Amino acid sequence: MRPESTALVSPVDLARPTSSRADVHTETVEGFGTLRFTPVDPAADSAVLHAWVVQERAQFWGMNGASRELVQEIYEDVDRRDTHHAFLVRLDDEPVALFQTYEPAEDRISECYEVREGDIGVHLMLAPVTDRPRPGFSRTLVDALIRFTFRDPAVRRAVAEPDARNEKAVALLNRLGFVRQGEITLPEIDLPEVYLPQKRAVLAYLDRPAVLAPAVAMVVQP
Repeated sequence: MRPESTALVSPVDLARPTSSRADVHTETVEGFGTLRFTPVDPAADSAVLHAWVVQERAQFWGMNGASRELVQEIYEDVDRRDTHHAFLVRLDDEPVALFQTYEPAEDRISECYEVREGDIGVHLMLAPVTDRPRPGFSRTLVDALIRFTFRDPAVRRAVAEPDARNEKAVALLNRLGFVRQGEITLPEIDLPEVYLPQKRAVLAYLDRPAVLAPAVAMVVQP
């Protein structure tokens, strides 16, 4: 699936409710709001995701010229897999991030490092800032993402592989405590259902924190 040029969706599309899927994780942080993690609904969420991935700031996701239909197809492919998962993160009702997890043993990254039992791969895209920055927003959101990543006691280590040219993503990993392991080259994948170009990436690990920062109130659904 290769990108095709298209126009951006209208603000009206972005304002519509995005999905009826049930949240798999919610937590309320005092003075901040309620964060909700919901599996991406490829059809219902395609307008929001498309508006994010075609922006120049998202160039390293490789979908700058993608049509809304192609974005939907890509996340339909993710949705069919048992090993790869995509979640839309909302603060109250506002989408604020796209968070993806995957099993490294079932991903091309397995050709680049020795996968351990308990590893989980992660990808993060923050929503564009549409108003004045909120003090502590990034730190609070990231703490919630870490709690979500390690909510399963079997998960022992998070694995990240941002594009080596993406200085902001690499700097964020450093701030989060990920330990850089060096650069790797992810091989090209060219299949009828998915196309991924070769990617030079930074490999980094985050071991399971000894203590996870608690939220004020948390509800986890199976």
